[in-house]
Amino acid sequence: MSGARSKLALFLCGCYVVALGAHTGEESVAEHQEAEYYVAAVYEHPSILSLNPLALISRQEALELMNQNLDIYEQQVMTAAQKDVQIIVFPEDGIHGFNFTRTSIYPFLDFMPSPQVVRWNPCLEPHRFNDTEVLQRLSCMAIRGDMFLVANLGTKQPCHSSDPGCPKDGRYQFNTNVVFSNNGTLVDRYRKYNLYFEAAFDVPLKVDLITFDTPFAGRFGVFTCFDILFFDPAIRVLRDYKVKHVVYPTAWMNQLPLLAAIEIQKAFAVAFGINVLAANVHHPVLGMTGSGIHTPLESFWYHDMENPKSHLIIAQVAKNPVGLVGAENATGETDPSHSKFLKILSGDPYCEKDAQEVHCDEATKWNVNAPPTFHSEMMYDNFTLVPVWGKEGYLHVCSNGLCCYLLYERPTLSKELYALGVFDGLHTVHGTYYIQVCALVRCGGLGFDTCGQEITEATGIFEFHLWGNFSTSYIFPLFLTSGMTLEVPDQLGWENDHYFLRKSRLSSGLVTAALYGRLYERD
Repeated sequence: MSGARSKLALFLCGCYVVALGAHTGEESVAEHQEAEYYVAAVYEHPSILSLNPLALISRQEALELMNQNLDIYEQQVMTAAQKDVQIIVFPEDGIHGFNFTRTSIYPFLDFMPSPQVVRWNPCLEPHRFNDTEVLQRLSCMAIRGDMFLVANLGTKQPCHSSDPGCPKDGRYQFNTNVVFSNNGTLVDRYRKYNLYFEAAFDVPLKVDLITFDTPFAGRFGVFTCFDILFFDPAIRVLRDYKVKHVVYPTAWMNQLPLLAAIEIQKAFAVAFGINVLAANVHHPVLGMTGSGIHTPLESFWYHDMENPKSHLIIAQVAKNPVGLVGAENATGETDPSHSKFLKILSGDPYCEKDAQEVHCDEATKWNVNAPPTFHSEMMYDNFTLVPVWGKEGYLHVCSNGLCCYLLYERPTLSKELYALGVFDGLHTVHGTYYIQVCALVRCGGLGFDTCGQEITEATGIFEFHLWGNFSTSYIFPLFLTSGMTLEVPDQLGWENDHYFLRKSRLSSGLVTAALYGRLYERD
């Protein structure tokens, strides 16, 4: 499905305009544009793949396959140009594909000179370097579309045996993002640092911290797919270079309930108060879908596990993104639910707790009955959970040093099981990294053992505060409702050494609301 939270988003699929929750008038995006906005596009691409990625083929055969994908890219660039797009992002692996060996991918690799050393326009100087046909086509597209262009390809770099890191075959092979300006100049390149089971590629000896400047929106950062979960380069680029916009090619396989593509993209935008332009490949049979243009307060996204077609998203994006109102700068009157939360958190003497109930001045009482604690696997991790029963309540559950809390009210009860879960430990499947997670999830069925299963539909409506005593400041708010719909928290922030998420007025049934903390130093 597609989603939007603005009248200024246009979603294009082939030659059809799909406007789900979006303005459907005839005027172009440019007619709405004001000085404080730029126009961006991301393209979710059902890449044409090699039938046998393990086979050894010629460079010419590899170019024939890649040119089929590049032909589609060019069509999208020209469509975007008609909407006055200023920057377009294409996905990871969209040109060459995946599942290669180190040897079988070699014919698909372009030679990549360092943009820090060589200023080069591949379209205007096509004969300067050999084996650069893909770079040449991308450069020419940027010129034809008069836009900045970000794409991903495989690249090669010869090395000498005197280099202690040089592979035995005498070359480095990198998963590489390239950035072209609207005049076709190669602005910069980023070589993926956190590979995800990519035997065909090398990890660069030193992490690339890449930013590029644009005349329409200032500075952008760039990284790829799995990088989003690690400190280098994602966090360091934001911290050290004051980036407000990120371009993010990805080939992401969705995993619910906590790491769907659009879910983590949005969470990253909200957590850091930035814009994220994310382009994914589209292969639903492999669980790959989910692209979006995300600001802290709005998202324009596409997620479709049924339709095999491509999707181009175009939207106006604020040059200076506005973040959520946190606890430290919230204004206005405090509603009764938030008053309860603050009293609980502060240990207010007017809010007395006993074994069964919490009593607060001028507030109705609500349950703190201790439901049974149980364990269930979620995202390959052993979560400790408690069921969420009744129309209102106050629950907590702990694991290691992390305690998670939930204060909730429900206008009506649904015939679904929800649970509050906690995990504080080292995740070791499909990557190794330390996480602290507080999660309110809809379970797959009515049994405790179904909590943590992948589901996309729900009917349960909540008004709630979710919080925990996290020992990291890097916390990502994950928020999905029924039908893979993105929600924005009403409020996020720190209060009395606890990080909280607050939400009321859900648009549809809750699938996942989670605070996903990363302790990079414990990886």
